[in-house]
Amino acid sequence: MRRILLSILAGLVLFAAPAFADQKIKVGISGGDAEILWAKVKEIAAKDGLDVSVVVFNDYLLPNAALDSGDLDANAFQHRPFLDNQIKTRGYKIVPVGTTIIAPIGLYSKKVKSVDEIKAGAAIGIPNDPSNGGRALLLLQAERLIKVKEGSGLLPTVLDVVDNPRKLQFREIDAAQLPRSLGDLDAAVVNTNYAVPAGLIPGKDSIAIESPADNPYSNFIAVRERDKDAPWVPTLVRAFQNDTIRQLIKDRLPGQIPAF
Repeated sequence: MRRILLSILAGLVLFAAPAFADQKIKVGISGGDAEILWAKVKEIAAKDGLDVSVVVFNDYLLPNAALDSGDLDANAFQHRPFLDNQIKTRGYKIVPVGTTIIAPIGLYSKKVKSVDEIKAGAAIGIPNDPSNGGRALLLLQAERLIKVKEGSGLLPTVLDVVDNPRKLQFREIDAAQLPRSLGDLDAAVVNTNYAVPAGLIPGKDSIAIESPADNPYSNFIAVRERDKDAPWVPTLVRAFQNDTIRQLIKDRLPGQIPAF
């Protein structure tokens, strides 16, 4: 009887153990406040037997290239319009597996305190990647500074601007460089993950900010298409989509909103 009980207990231990106790994965994220979240995600995932190494990028193009090549197992930095454009232009087979945050993009300035104060001929910085550049133009349109061509969707370019009454001059700059370029511009549209580390608080320092309602720019965790059903994927998603991370976003990431 004792042997039978020991055998049953051993079986229960094996059953309770994570199916991938030795699984190690690499996740690419963008530099900035995302590092705060992913330090905690790493801790939570470890409790379920998933060893997560976080790789930080200061560029929006490299994380998908690294995922596609196999240098990463997942990344978490982008929204759907960005990924769609990357798939279209680079042929990546990458899919989203779980939403993370919405980080409304904002218009900032060191020279004016409101949109109304932006003068004719002002130099406006926007991100130089297609999806965030388009997102910036849509924010400027929402503020009635410009109008883009109908049918441009979520990816308008400066060539799609059909009405520009203040003759704004657009400066397309790498998204990570926009905060430090503010002194040379009249205003700039800056992604939240680069604004906050530069000391800019969305909703407080921004002179305009994107509405979170019906926002198509929810960020997500992405993996290669062939890995979407891998057993570690739901564990990684759960490590992010929980009340601990929700509260951390609220406490530590001003301007960002849980998308789960």
